[in-house]
Amino acid sequence: MLVSSMLNKIPGFILRPTYGIYEKRLIGEIKSENVPNHIGIIMDGNRRFASSKGLPVYMGHEMGMKKAEELLVWCNEIGVKVVTLYAFSTENFKRDSKEVDYIMKMLEQKFREAATNKKIIENRVRVKAIGNISMLPESVKEAIKEGEAATENFNDMTLNICVAYGGRMEIVEAIKRILDSCNGKGLDPEDIDAKLLSENLFTKGLPDPDIIIRTGGEIRLSNFLLFQSAYSELFFLNTYFPLIRKIDFLRIIRDFQRRNRRFGR
Repeated sequence: MLVSSMLNKIPGFILRPTYGIYEKRLIGEIKSENVPNHIGIIMDGNRRFASSKGLPVYMGHEMGMKKAEELLVWCNEIGVKVVTLYAFSTENFKRDSKEVDYIMKMLEQKFREAATNKKIIENRVRVKAIGNISMLPESVKEAIKEGEAATENFNDMTLNICVAYGGRMEIVEAIKRILDSCNGKGLDPEDIDAKLLSENLFTKGLPDPDIIIRTGGEIRLSNFLLFQSAYSELFFLNTYFPLIRKIDFLRIIRDFQRRNRRFGR
C-alpha cells in the first residue's frame, strides 16, 4: 500500500521512461521463449468506458477500434501469427439501432481501408471476417469482400474479425456443412470426430487460440470460439478495452509462458 501510494506521487514524465525500459526487457524475455501462435480478444468495456467519461457510446467504440489497431501492432512486435477479435456478436443486433448502425459503418470503413492500410500491407496481414456474414448490410458485405480480396495473398499474419458471430451458431453451421457434404447419403457416426468438425468451422486451417483475453471485468466467454477454446489459457482483466496498456498485454504473455499446459494429459 505504501509503495503504491508513493508511486502515485511520482510525476508521469519520470515513470514513462521507466515503463519504456521495462517494456523492452519484457519483450526481450518474451521473444526468447515460446510465443503464443494465436490470441483471441474479447474487446469488452467500450460502452462502459464511454459512460464513465460522460461520452456518447459511439466514442467508446471509436476508441476501442483504435486500441484494437494498437494491439495488433503489439502482437506483431512479439511474433504472434494469428489474432482473432470479437467485434460484433449475433446478440449485439438487439442493441439500439443507432448504435448498431454506427458499428456497421465503422466496420465497413475499416474493411475497405484494409486494401490501403500501410501497416497491413507492410506486415503482410491477411484480413478475414468470421461469422454469419449474410446477416450484415450489403455495404458491409461488399467492404469485407474488398478487404479480404486485397489481403488474401498475405501470409505473415492473420487478423480474424468476428462479426455477426456466435460460437454456438458456428458449431451448428459446421454440422450443417458436414451433412450437406454427404449429398443425401447416410453418414457413419464413426466418421464424426473433432477433426471433422474443426475442418468445417469458420476458423478452418487455423490453429486453436493459445490465449483468450477478455477485458471489462466480466468472467465468461460470451459465445466466443467455444469449440476452439477447449484448451486455451484464459485471462480476464478489470480494465475497459480502450484502457488496456501495452504493459498489461506483455504481462499476460509472460504469465502464459510460465503456465504448464498439459492439454488434459
